[in-house]
Amino acid sequence: MNFEYTDKVKQLRSQLADFMDEVVYPNETVYENQLREASDRWTVPPVMEEMKQKAKQAGLWNLFLPDSELGAGLSNLEYAPLCEMMGRSMIAPEVFNCAAPDTGNMEVLERYGTESQKERWLTPLLDGEIRSCFSMTEPDVASSDATNMETTIERDGDEYVINGRKWWSSGAGDPRCRFAIVMGRSNRDAPKHMQHSMIIVPLDTPGVKVLRMLPVFGYDHAPHGHAEIDFTDVRVPAENMILGEGRGFEIAQGRLGPGRIHHCMRLIGVAERALETMCSRVTNRVAFHKPLSDQGVIREWIANSRIEIDQARLLTLNAAYMMDTAGNKVAKKEIAMIKVVAPNVALNVLDRAIQSLGAAGVSEDFPLAAHWANSRTLRLADGPDEVHRNAIAKQELKAYTKVPVKQSH
Repeated sequence: MNFEYTDKVKQLRSQLADFMDEVVYPNETVYENQLREASDRWTVPPVMEEMKQKAKQAGLWNLFLPDSELGAGLSNLEYAPLCEMMGRSMIAPEVFNCAAPDTGNMEVLERYGTESQKERWLTPLLDGEIRSCFSMTEPDVASSDATNMETTIERDGDEYVINGRKWWSSGAGDPRCRFAIVMGRSNRDAPKHMQHSMIIVPLDTPGVKVLRMLPVFGYDHAPHGHAEIDFTDVRVPAENMILGEGRGFEIAQGRLGPGRIHHCMRLIGVAERALETMCSRVTNRVAFHKPLSDQGVIREWIANSRIEIDQARLLTLNAAYMMDTAGNKVAKKEIAMIKVVAPNVALNVLDRAIQSLGAAGVSEDFPLAAHWANSRTLRLADGPDEVHRNAIAKQELKAYTKVPVKQSH
């Protein structure tokens, strides 16, 4: 395994670092102020579109799409350090059109969509003209087991009829959000993992109703947001079905692998920024007649943070390498491992940073509290820790499963 950056990645990384310093970081406060001053929080701060245009002009656009003429043609391993850098800021992923859930939806459409679906939905997503959401989780069932979902997608002539309720449909609050990819049950009599399908549902379709926006630890994440949506007798053309009936879990596996590792890459960036914030603060603050950085416990926090971040980064790079060389299916254990490790490492480092800053750490003057709330959700999103740990253990135990010995006659 060779994790050294290619010349192409080194160039993009340098460009991206400069762009973050010159455009993104200085505008974080501008973005929040514009959002705060708007008459409606569910509008897009003008500075976001300004930054997106600058990113396009700089060629820092759609970097996430691997081996595709539509993106930068980067492998997962090549994209990792760039995604990490974007993760340092809550607003950065959207600036470069690399934000979830659009990235996952674009990958689905690019990989599984028809030419008509690509033209209508993928092209404007790639251009950053519209946004989208993904409706999978449901409030009335234990969604850690996705086979529990009860939303129905039933064929009726040249249409499909969707009925059900979804929540945590991230991005549905955005006024630019034009459609949801909805996963639901299309055939109860089929084998367990062939009962579900994914279908494109324009949000202005009759019967689609956003019931409420769900805050995360008090953060509404406007104008993006997380919605609870009711689908009542929603009719869409049969051509909106993705890949075919019963292919929902097949698509989900293709979608969630890259989605999970992208979250992990960004979380490494979150942890790095938290460590930088802590080191800067403790070097310049004096308590009990000496800098906080001279306190043994502070140094232990810093040392442990550096160790944990570097461990998590290497595990993330290894998972990316496995995805590139062996495929997402073979790399499922490595993906599960980093999906457990990365959020917990980020939370550990954020907690130490908050503690080292004292009251300032929980304020809006620093990004630590907002990053903590977001990172904590990622121990649940795309599968809770416990589900991933169970999958890892099952993989480990396979080698110890006794094979019955055939009797000789």
